[in-house]
Amino acid sequence: MTEKSPIWQRWLVLGMALLGMSVTFSLGLWQLGRAAEKTAFQDAKTQQADKVTLDGRTLGSALDDQAQRAGLIHRRMVLMGRWLPQHSVFLENRQMNAKPGFFVLTPLQIEGTNGVILVQRGWAQRSFNDRAALPAIQTPEGQVKVEGHLAPWPSRLYDFGGVEQGPIRQNLDLQAFRQETGLGLLEVSLLQSGPASEGLLREWPVVASGVEKHYGYAFQWFGLSGLIALLYVWFQIVQPRRQKRTA
Repeated sequence: MTEKSPIWQRWLVLGMALLGMSVTFSLGLWQLGRAAEKTAFQDAKTQQADKVTLDGRTLGSALDDQAQRAGLIHRRMVLMGRWLPQHSVFLENRQMNAKPGFFVLTPLQIEGTNGVILVQRGWAQRSFNDRAALPAIQTPEGQVKVEGHLAPWPSRLYDFGGVEQGPIRQNLDLQAFRQETGLGLLEVSLLQSGPASEGLLREWPVVASGVEKHYGYAFQWFGLSGLIALLYVWFQIVQPRRQKRTA
């Protein structure tokens, strides 16, 4: 005859099982919530991009402010202005179509305003023989028309700190670049669109939302919660009853 477990021990096992099920089930719900948030963000981004194209002359004007610009992120825009090529920056270790190279950034003085916006003009391949060599790109003089989407300031890659200078950089800090150039740069940028031109490609990579990852994690947490319940039922209910019948 098998010895029956003390009642306090059975309650302890039940409590631990319920706690484990509760925690893992909650984590599964949290992952579903994160997936819903990212889906909503992606939908909002798509809706912004599908709206009518805006005239960018309002950027940097007296009627413009940071809150208004934040509400225009991902909107299509057409800007008229003049390039400031002396302040061009080449962000290294950027890829396009799985090839290493530079993202080329050039400030644009917006026509009719005091505003200056950083334009992410496109990608250029890096020289394999001379890593200090700049790619051959063309920057038109005079007034230009630039089409694209309003975007946040260029994202950062990991770096080892310190102030970067020169045309080739790993990252571009907004405040430091403002002080360096003396330009009234807006805190947003323009992601230029269109076919390849001026020695630059514009096949910008689409950033994955990561929703599938959250669904996968949620499935794992829910599965673990169900496994805990199954193990409790098997070892605390089914097995003792089978042993009692065979005793």
